Amino acid sequence: MLLKREELIERFLKYVQIPSQSQPNGGIVVPSTESQWDMIHLLREECETIGLVDLHVSDKAVLTGRLPAHLPSDFVGTVPAVGFCAHVDTVDVSLSPKVHPQVIRNYDGGDIVLNTVETIVMKRDEHPELAPYEGQDIIVSDGTSVLGADNKSAIANIMTALHTLIEDTSRYHGDIYVAFVPDEECGLFGSKNMEYERFPVDFAYTIDSCELGEVVYETFNAGSGKVTIHGVSAHPMSAKGVLLNPTLVAVDFINMFNREETPECTEGKEGYIWCQGIQSNQSTAIVSLNIRDHDKVKYEAKKVLIEDNVKELQTQYPRATITCELSDTYGNIADAITEENKKAIDYVYEAMNRLKITPKTIAMRGGTDGSFISTKGILTPNYFTGALNFHSKYEFLPIDSFYKSFEMTLTLIQLIYEKSIRD
Repeated sequence: MLLKREELIERFLKYVQIPSQSQPNGGIVVPSTESQWDMIHLLREECETIGLVDLHVSDKAVLTGRLPAHLPSDFVGTVPAVGFCAHVDTVDVSLSPKVHPQVIRNYDGGDIVLNTVETIVMKRDEHPELAPYEGQDIIVSDGTSVLGADNKSAIANIMTALHTLIEDTSRYHGDIYVAFVPDEECGLFGSKNMEYERFPVDFAYTIDSCELGEVVYETFNAGSGKVTIHGVSAHPMSAKGVLLNPTLVAVDFINMFNREETPECTEGKEGYIWCQGIQSNQSTAIVSLNIRDHDKVKYEAKKVLIEDNVKELQTQYPRATITCELSDTYGNIADAITEENKKAIDYVYEAMNRLKITPKTIAMRGGTDGSFISTKGILTPNYFTGALNFHSKYEFLPIDSFYKSFEMTLTLIQLIYEKSIRD
């Protein structure tokens, strides 16, 4: 499989050099950037070249396709249709959209000079996560951008796996569907705009976790809130008894919440309400909130708390006009688990056992495309890419771990077929 290892690396290096940052815009326009189309068009061409069928690119830049089942002529039974989803956008964290990857061969365990011109150094003492990869080959950026392993390592993984299945006719499998989507980094808007009739799978996987062995099938339930406060403006010379400052009303509203239930004070499965910001002027203030909790009941209770606090604020400031808008963003993958589809998660652990990978199960304090896809009745757990330090100029991808992620994909597909024979 040495050739496949090289193909995997070559695909990744090609994909990350195509700029495709997304830009938050609340899903008003999807994709949020024109550059994401470049990735979608390239992937469509590659999918067609290797032999996928039913290829479709939507007006929202969602690419779907199918690798037809390949089964023995005497096969009797049903193989579940499985899907793989990856996002084509990279995150915008005020770094360059252009990625210049470099391969560090046989990492010596010391500091890594990412960029000699700009003196950008990844210091071993500041990044102890480098230590386990001494002696291995790793991929880094030049320090002016993220690397883009989130999520182009997954795209390279999926494309190389599909190509392998087509080339090696000894590998049997059922129908395999793919979905490449935009705008994951700014609100999962790609998966929200999928045409699910083009993704008729029994279950699916995202490959959007970090280091070797990570497994995620629990994520936040997530929502957002917008509280709009219209005060009463007046000139300061005649403001007494007239002016109602919406900014101060907004501050009073924020102070109604428990300061211990914020992102900086919680961990694990503890939820929070996060005041992301206030936009205000003399007449209007808008408070933006994020709502997060792994527990669905507690998540709903947080939404009720916001509404109750708004009602209390309206009582305190009857001259103000105060409105509240709440919306759900994505759900907890775990809430979609049933006795019938739980096997999708069991396959992950069985594949890791075969590959001698130690699982690292994480309740993610965030979400993946699978968090939304799971709300559509398609259980979509998540496993590792092998990369570390997502969303950072110090993001890096150990090639051995990357290859293990690729092996996970092939092993999962094999397991699904084998279990179908036994059943």
